[in-house]
Order: sequence, then C-alpha cells, then structure tokens
Amino acid sequence: MQEFDVVIIGAGAAGLMCAATAGYRGRRVLVLDHANKAGKKILMSGGGRCNFTNLNSTPANFLSANPSFCISALKRYTPQHFLDLVERHAIDWCEKAPGQLFCTDSSKQIVQMLLTECEWSGAVVRLDTSIAEVSRTDTGFVLRTSSGPVQCESLVVASGGLSIPTMGASPFGYQLAQQFGLRVLPTRAGLVPFTLQPVDKAWLAPLSGVSLEVRVETAGRRFDEPMLVTHRGLSGPAMLQRSSFWQSGEVVEVDLLPKEPAPAESLRGLRSQSPRQTVKQWLCQRWPRRFAEAFCEHYQWEAPLQHYSNESLGQVEALLKRWQIKPAGTEGYRTAEVTLGGVDTDQLLSKSLMAKEVDGLYFIGEVVDVTGELGGHNFQWAWASGWCAGQYV
Repeated sequence: MQEFDVVIIGAGAAGLMCAATAGYRGRRVLVLDHANKAGKKILMSGGGRCNFTNLNSTPANFLSANPSFCISALKRYTPQHFLDLVERHAIDWCEKAPGQLFCTDSSKQIVQMLLTECEWSGAVVRLDTSIAEVSRTDTGFVLRTSSGPVQCESLVVASGGLSIPTMGASPFGYQLAQQFGLRVLPTRAGLVPFTLQPVDKAWLAPLSGVSLEVRVETAGRRFDEPMLVTHRGLSGPAMLQRSSFWQSGEVVEVDLLPKEPAPAESLRGLRSQSPRQTVKQWLCQRWPRRFAEAFCEHYQWEAPLQHYSNESLGQVEALLKRWQIKPAGTEGYRTAEVTLGGVDTDQLLSKSLMAKEVDGLYFIGEVVDVTGELGGHNFQWAWASGWCAGQYV
C-alpha cells in the first residue's frame, strides 16, 4: 500500500495547481491521470498558445446555479497572482484582446511551468494510471489503481467535465461525487458551435469560413465578438459565448451591424443621393462581400433603393439589428470548450472546496458547477479553485 497525504485525480490545470500548492505546504502529494500527457486541455487551448487568464475576470463572468459560490476563490487567487507565477518562470506573454493573456510562444510552457512547480514542491505526477475503485476508510480514502493500491487522507477530484471526449474526458468525477452522496446538476455542452436547421444551412453553409463582427446580448451580458460561418453552422467567439446561455428551441438574436446604430437613416441618405444604389452595395462596404451577396439574395434585397419606402428601410434595419436564427442544436461535447453544470456547489464549502458531508473529499475545476465565459476565465477558475483547495488538503 502506497501512502500519501493527498491524492489528486486529474493532471489538468486545477489538479496541477492544487498539487504544487499542497506540496509547498509540506504535504506528500500524488497526482493520478489516465492520460499519457499532463495538461492536454492546456496544450490545445488558445490555438496552442493558451489563453491562461483574463485580467478582468470577476464572478460576473461565471455561470452557476449558485453565482456567489466562486467569489471566495476568485478573490483570494486573482489573475495577477497567476501572472506573477508566469513571469517568475520567464514565460513571455501578450494581451491579444483586452484582459486576455496568451503565451507569446506555446502553451507547452504553461504545462512545463506547472510540472516544474510540482517537482519543486515534491508533488509526484503519475500518468497512464487508471482508477478502478475508490473507497472511504476511517482515516481517509483508498484507491485501487492500475499501478497498485494508494491510501490518502485527502482526496481531490480534478477530473474535468465531458467536453472533448477524444482527449479523454469522462463522467468519472460526477460518478465519484454521486458515490459519496453529492448531488450532481444536469450537464450540457458550453462554449460550443451551433448547428443549423436545413433551411438556414442551405444558404449559410456555402459561406463557410466567412467571419464578421456582431453583437449578442443575453442574461444581462453583451458580447461584441466575431461570428464565424462554418459548413455545419455558426461558430466564432460571439456564438460560443451565446451557446452557454442557450436552451434547446430558443431563438438567437444577433446584431449584424453593431457599429451602425441607425442603418435605415444611412440608407435613406444614400437613397436620396444615389437612388439606383442597392442595399447589397451598401452592405458590401460593411461585411465580407460573400456574406453581403448571399444575405441580400436570401432576403430578396436586390432592387435599387428608389424602390424602398421608409417603412421598408425600417424593416431592413430591424432584420440587420435583430437578426433571428433558431439553431437546430449544438455540436455537443465533441467540440465544446467546457461543460456546464456538474457537482452542486451547495454541497461544497466555498473557502476550501471540500464536500460539506464528506471530510477530506474536495472537488475543483471544471467538474464543479462553475463555468466561465470565453477568454481565459475558465483557466482562472482552475487556478483559483486549485490554489484554494491546496491550502486545506
């Protein structure tokens, strides 16, 4: 029987952060993961450059059945704390969008930084190791693993969610929570592309690869981000953000001209100066030409402006500023960046992330019902929840 003070299931962002933090406190720490590499999701994130935090991250950037749960962890371990760690390891970074920090070079540097911190703190990381059974004892937990039995006082579940199953995602963490009597809220894919109804896919799919700046608003949040047309549906940051709030059957409303406050007024002015101009010509100056041409053909806006009444131009404006589309669904966990739902935060202590009714059992990262918006927020939750649990395990 191998004995450790702390066993952490999952060598991802939250798990490795927790391991190093606990190791520096003098705890004997073992990290187990069934994958052949640590931090696989970190490696692929941000196009291989890892959007490792967001300087503007606040509790308002997270979705949860209990929105106040994340406040404690996010206040105690801030984006600046993680940035200080990145800079101590001499990793070059850049701010690609306001607050969104990426590695200048490669996301491999973040994984190596975390593994180095684990080594320096004495935490052991063991990969290619599966867990067959977890049971509770009078003094902690026993795990039956492919590398032999392991005993520990504190057990941390950092096994992630269901997103991107090809990278090894599984419901293991949720099943473990239920085994010990914790409630798990329904899960669904978040930050995921939409798929389209056949009638919309017919005219949009040929535009695959076209991107334009749009605005979406939902649940009091506003996102001014690009929308990308794909061969299957709608993606890009704007649609990914919207997907986390979307429920099946809902219509998605999009402002296709966020920088044009009054299209009808502009078109009336153009009509008086150049009555033979068309809506399509006007839109080609504001959108990618392919999108403008297909959009005008679909909505039959090909006549000269002299044929449009003021009322008609008002209808044009309404469609441009409040374009409505009803997705067929989403691409699901296959391409989702995160999993919404998970271990109910009402079952956990917000200060330590320990289960209220199971002493020594902790849940951190994506397995918990705390999900960030796009732009580095989910990594910040991983760092913060991992660090906070690491103070107590």
